[in-house]
Amino acid sequence: MNAMTRSCLLDVPAARLYHEVRGAGPTLLIIPGGPQDAGVFTELAERMAERYTVVTYDPRGNSRSSFTSPADAAMPLDIGQQADDAAALIETIGAPACVFGTSGGAQIGLNLAARHPRLVEALVAHEPPCMMLLDDPAPMLAADDALYETYRREGVGPAMAQFFASNGLDDDQAQGGDAAPMGEMPPQAAETFARVSGNFEYWLAHGNLPLSRFTPDVTRLHAGKPRVAVAIGAQSLGQPIHAMGLALARRLGLEPLTFPGDHMGFTSHTTEFAAALGSALGTDRPTTPVGRGS
Repeated sequence: MNAMTRSCLLDVPAARLYHEVRGAGPTLLIIPGGPQDAGVFTELAERMAERYTVVTYDPRGNSRSSFTSPADAAMPLDIGQQADDAAALIETIGAPACVFGTSGGAQIGLNLAARHPRLVEALVAHEPPCMMLLDDPAPMLAADDALYETYRREGVGPAMAQFFASNGLDDDQAQGGDAAPMGEMPPQAAETFARVSGNFEYWLAHGNLPLSRFTPDVTRLHAGKPRVAVAIGAQSLGQPIHAMGLALARRLGLEPLTFPGDHMGFTSHTTEFAAALGSALGTDRPTTPVGRGS
């Protein structure tokens, strides 16, 4: 890693959160989507660390963030709890924070901004799966149900193949991996690929339905504090996620921002993506964070 990175653990109710901190300046919290973890955002975090104290983490249930009770690992993902986890990280590192959330992480970021507005300076919600804001969410709800049934009937592999195909992704993209076979990947990329693959079952069993069926509190978010931006990938046109992002932007009265790449643009177009993110967050208007440190 180019930026010096601190690996840390934070105890929160019923879990311990693994997180990485790099850089200096106002806090920027990056919230992963679905089964992803901090490793997927290493390159983006290193670029953003030139201007921010960047915090990346493994959401509870993913990779190195463990539940403290086995019973909690069998419960559906709680988006309020996930938002409170993000708030705890911000309070530890320094508040208020800029926040970037992608996919299901954008849903958590939207809930964080509504639930803890004093902790969030600005939020960029990148390709949030806001299916409940569509004029007719029935087809997407049916697709989600079909995915879950495939998982229950056939297992993780067929279900993930179904998910990737229906969203215009391949399994390598969705895991943040390199295009090379695992044996030819750099060691860090191979480790990330293996960890994220290991999160698929938890996400299919307990995470996907709560994340995709979450309805953001558009009334609170429309108040203008925190600042919210909705970002959609230039290459996502025609994919279901494009329509869902537009639906959120329309409800918030915002013009959506076009970001480089598709749903995984932060890995395929990292330099351009970092520039777009800095512009959307208002890098020229940093807020000095106050926190306990990590």
